[in-house]
Amino acid sequence: MRKSVFVRLAAVLVAVAGPAIQSWVSRADASTTTSTSSVVTTTTIAKPSPVCVGACRPWRAMDTWLAGPPAIYTTTFAPSPRAPSVMAYAAWIRTSSTALALYPGYKGPGPTNLDRGPMMVPLSGRSRLLATFNSGFYESDAAAGFYVNRTLYFPMIKGLATVVRYSNGRIDVVRWTGAARPGPTVVMARQNLPLLVNNGSATPLSANNALWGLTLHGAPAVWRTAIGVDARGNLIYAAAADQTAAGMAAVMVRLHVVRAMELDINPEWPILVTYGASGARNPSLFVPNPNQIAARFLYSSTKDFFAVFASRRRGEPQPW
Repeated sequence: MRKSVFVRLAAVLVAVAGPAIQSWVSRADASTTTSTSSVVTTTTIAKPSPVCVGACRPWRAMDTWLAGPPAIYTTTFAPSPRAPSVMAYAAWIRTSSTALALYPGYKGPGPTNLDRGPMMVPLSGRSRLLATFNSGFYESDAAAGFYVNRTLYFPMIKGLATVVRYSNGRIDVVRWTGAARPGPTVVMARQNLPLLVNNGSATPLSANNALWGLTLHGAPAVWRTAIGVDARGNLIYAAAADQTAAGMAAVMVRLHVVRAMELDINPEWPILVTYGASGARNPSLFVPNPNQIAARFLYSSTKDFFAVFASRRRGEPQPW
């Protein structure tokens, strides 16, 4: 058995058997090499199976109106047996048949005098819009790089977690090691804090809750969101209430990501919308947030956000 597979299996056993084998898994994981190398994208349906410690629903295809194999599946599961009513909401996104786009809002990124683009899902892309979801913090709350549509809104910062789209269409979540301005192979890059998960395990920094954003009323456990990539290069988004940073890292590990970064937090911001027909029709809130509405990104948005489109060809520019 390969070491990386062995370590992931051990991590699953920890979730079931508890702390008795935690130190053994930590020793095994310490022998692996931290990596942010490229992963191979495949068209094979390989939906991750959450390690359910409470109620868990089967994965459900959300874009059955689209020709071809579904590209977006969702599921819910209870991250902790101590709180079986607290659910995590997860979406698996096939990157080989979709294009991930990033759009500024009218306040974020900001402040800036640069062109903010449509600040909503542009009409030119709505015929193939599959999903939209929240991005990261305001740059005034946490310094971070922001690059899209050949425009550098804020310079990239070395060491920060970054969701990147490359000119060949590949998507990754990496620890940024490049220059302040992305090179010609990068068409989109959005940073937010350090990596939450790396090499399939929670990072040591995830244990320090104070590093992961100011929370409403100072509560340690709040709504948190995150995005990661699995071993085949597919995207996984998750949102869950009552989570510390360590708790959110555990959610992402149970979804079998190899790397993940935290996105926005606190009750107001978590949102993932799926669309039930071409033309952005029949929008539906997958993450149940009374502070949001399903049509949120079909008109001018306050903050930046991500959109997922059915792709027509690899590496195509995002609608703008």
